[in-house]
Amino acid sequence: MAKTEKKAKPEEEKKNAEPQTPDTAPETADAAAKTPVDAETQPDEAAQADARLQELEAQLLQANDKFLRTLAEYDNYRKRSVREKEQAYADSKASVLAELLPVLDNFERAACADASYEDYRKGVEMIFNQLSACFEKLGVESFGAAGDAFDPNIHNAVMHVEDENAADNTVAEVFSKGYKLGDKILRPAVVKVAN
Repeated sequence: MAKTEKKAKPEEEKKNAEPQTPDTAPETADAAAKTPVDAETQPDEAAQADARLQELEAQLLQANDKFLRTLAEYDNYRKRSVREKEQAYADSKASVLAELLPVLDNFERAACADASYEDYRKGVEMIFNQLSACFEKLGVESFGAAGDAFDPNIHNAVMHVEDENAADNTVAEVFSKGYKLGDKILRPAVVKVAN
């Protein structure tokens, strides 16, 4: 009998429960919605704002970290560029000097040699040719010869002469040749110009 009573109780509860009419159901829903939702909404909004703040702080830290890394990389790049520039300068200087050392050796041998004037002259000519070959190998070209048209960009006029045999504004005499490396003038030619 106990079993039948238990089954009867849920059925009785359903019967005893008041049926909701359409008029009473929305009021209960509105009342239920206003009370618990408002209470839950405020903590949810605060939690969302807190979460958003934490997210923004994380983004700020990430951006700051990225900025500091970029700054450090730039500083390293700048230091490396200075070192590479200094190293390239030292390497090019050493390369040029290494090309000139054999010429210096030959000058030293010529200075120590006991030779006649003709032998000495021949030795100096050989050294001059060797030095010219070194300059040519390094890409250095000489310019400035008598009869060339005077160009103030590459010639340094130290004298003017009236010469009927020479054309106007031409080089009459070269005191020292000019040298250039590619388009860069290493030294202008020192010349006398005919008017």
